[in-house]
Amino acid sequence: MNTTSAAVAGAAVFVWLGMVLAISFLEAPLKFRAPGVTIPLGLGIGRIVFRALNLAEAVLAVVVLAAVAAGGPGAAVVVATAAAVAVLAVQLGIVRPRLNRRSDRVLAGEQVPRSSAHWYYVGLEVIKTVVLLVLGVLLLSV
Repeated sequence: MNTTSAAVAGAAVFVWLGMVLAISFLEAPLKFRAPGVTIPLGLGIGRIVFRALNLAEAVLAVVVLAAVAAGGPGAAVVVATAAAVAVLAVQLGIVRPRLNRRSDRVLAGEQVPRSSAHWYYVGLEVIKTVVLLVLGVLLLSV
């Protein structure tokens, strides 16, 4: 893989990784511990924050895809890139819509049972974090 493409892709990967770590593993759980933050308020904030995060992730994924495609990557970089993009696609296309429907109901005042969709999203975030770290290291080794 050429060094320019690897540098661009690597920078985008590490920005993406930092955003996921900061939002998903720091901001999201901590906001519910703040004084006066109710479940509906936390959900409302979370929806706005995760909408922005997911938009930024989609843009970064496109940058990574373009840089990797232009750089003549090895198989490991291609697999890691595909895995990161696939996890994001599952989150955005399958899990997030389920979470949004549930949070719509909570914000409308309904009492709804706990959902396992949140745990699927968290599990996918962990997988995505590991994949992005591996991809970033692979790109640094070019």
